[in-house]
Amino acid sequence: MRMGQVAVFYIVFFIASLFSLQVLALNEVKVHQDIEWVKVKGFALTTDIYSPQKAAKPLPVLVIFHGGGWLVNNKAIMSDMALYMASHADLVVVNMNYRLLGDNNNSTTVNEIVEDALGAVLWVKDHIQNYGGDPAKIAVTGDSAGGHLASMVMLAGRSLDSTGFTPQKQKFTPSCLPKGKTAEQVAAADDAKMQAVILSYAAFDLLESAKGGFETEQNPFWKWGNASPRGLFGEGITYESHEQYYKAVSPLYLLPEAGYKLPPQFVLVGSEDGLTTPEVASGYVSLLKAAGQQVEFKIYQGKGHGFLDSGCNDYTKGCFKDLATPTLDDMIQFLTSVFK
Repeated sequence: MRMGQVAVFYIVFFIASLFSLQVLALNEVKVHQDIEWVKVKGFALTTDIYSPQKAAKPLPVLVIFHGGGWLVNNKAIMSDMALYMASHADLVVVNMNYRLLGDNNNSTTVNEIVEDALGAVLWVKDHIQNYGGDPAKIAVTGDSAGGHLASMVMLAGRSLDSTGFTPQKQKFTPSCLPKGKTAEQVAAADDAKMQAVILSYAAFDLLESAKGGFETEQNPFWKWGNASPRGLFGEGITYESHEQYYKAVSPLYLLPEAGYKLPPQFVLVGSEDGLTTPEVASGYVSLLKAAGQQVEFKIYQGKGHGFLDSGCNDYTKGCFKDLATPTLDDMIQFLTSVFK
C-alpha cells in the first residue's frame, strides 16, 4: 500500500487467567502504511504508523527498529509486534525502516545506519502529533541489530554535528533534522532524548563483533543479504587501524559519566540466545547499575535469538503468538509504569 492508504483492524481478544475469565476489549487500530519519512542518498526510507482510534488525548509513542544483523529484514518482521502493542496498550506505534549495509550497492556504513535511527526519532517527534501521538512521551525499542540502534539513539543523541563521522571526530549527522535546526542545535538541546528504552537481545559491542569475524564470509548475514563481506565503515577502515570508529558505534563504550540521567531501560534476552548471550546482556546491565542508571533486566527461559519476529519461522522454531506475546505484555507493563 502507498502513503495515505490505510488499513483498519478490528480485534476482540479474550484472555483467561488462572482464576477467572476476563474480557479485554482492545483498541481499534488504524495503520498508515509506507509513509516516506526521508530520502537519503536517493534511498527512500518508510515507516508504518499504528494509531489507536478514539483516544481522548495524544498517546505515548513507541518507535520500533527491526533486527537482522544490519543486513537483512525490514519493518515487516516487526509488524506483528507493532499491531499487538498498539492494540493491547494505549500507544501509537511507529515501525521504522532504515538503510541496510547492502543498500546503495553495498556502500552503506554502520554509522549511516545509526544516523538513520537518529533521524527517525527526530522525524517522529516532529510529525507524530498528526497520528495521535505525544512527542513528549517517546519510547524506543528494537531487537538484535534494532536493539543496537535503539541504544545508540539513546547514547549518541548529544554526539552530533554537521560534518558527521570523520577521522578527527566520530559524531553523527541525523538523516532527518527538524526544520530550521542544525545537528549542533539538536545536540545542544538534547532533542533526540526519549523517555523510555527497551532493548531486546541487543548488540552492545561492534568492536568485539568485528574481531569475531562479522566483516568476513564467516558471517552468514552477508550471504543472506546478498552482499559481499566488507568492513562496517567501508574500504580501508579496520578495527586494527580505526578502533575508535568501532567504539563510537558500540553502546558498551558510550555510557555517560555520572551526572547525566538516561531514560529508564528494560533489557531482555533469552536464556538460550547464542548471539546476545545472557552473560553479555547482564554485563551491560551491570554497567548501568554501577553508573546509577535505572534498569530492569529479565532472562526469558527457553527462548533463543529473534523470538519477537512476526509469524512462524524455522529460525525461532516457533510462532509469534506463543514466543513473543508474554514478553510484549511485560513491555506494556514497563511502559505503563513509565508513562503513568
